[in-house]
Amino acid sequence: MFLNQPYRSALMGLAFVLASMTVHAAPVVNQAAPLFSGAAADGSRINLADLRGKTVVLEWTNHECPFVVKHYESGNIPNLQKGAAAKGIVWLQVISSAPGKQGYIDGETAKKLNAERGAEPANTVFDPDGKIGKLYEATNTPQFFIINPEGVLVYKGGIDSIPSADKEDIAKAENYVSAALAELDAGKPVSQPVTKPYGCTVKYSG
Repeated sequence: MFLNQPYRSALMGLAFVLASMTVHAAPVVNQAAPLFSGAAADGSRINLADLRGKTVVLEWTNHECPFVVKHYESGNIPNLQKGAAAKGIVWLQVISSAPGKQGYIDGETAKKLNAERGAEPANTVFDPDGKIGKLYEATNTPQFFIINPEGVLVYKGGIDSIPSADKEDIAKAENYVSAALAELDAGKPVSQPVTKPYGCTVKYSG
């Protein structure tokens, strides 16, 4: 049966809307992680697709955020980064702060900051237009996404269970990121794949 032009146009419009919803769907745990590429602090370009076969940690960060400062000055995040690197995990900081907003920096500044803090991410990805952050629906700094070697998102959420900027709370908190990485290393599913992130809001443009 042939459809007349108005019906064909309506169906095509519906198909476009559905396709758009698929493209911009929120990242879902146990489904393929959204692919992206972005400029990195070392002058290279990071493509997530090129990292297939490795566990990848995405850490949304803003060095001026008190919650981020807590986890860096205490050595908490740097220690997680070093432990991850020792196991071949690719740890990427992602900075979605827009130009003129809190946390916006360039590559040289990012490298200098990490050296001063004893931080050892594999690289820092810059997202000044917010496309990567919005693709992942990142809302806070710090916030984490863990992708397994098959390219599947297995964790999204906060770093730990106590939403404060007090360093004294780190020892009392359950560290969700280290627990998830340990379970992956043991070949187990992540027992808490989704948690609530806390911290500063991501400083997108607008």
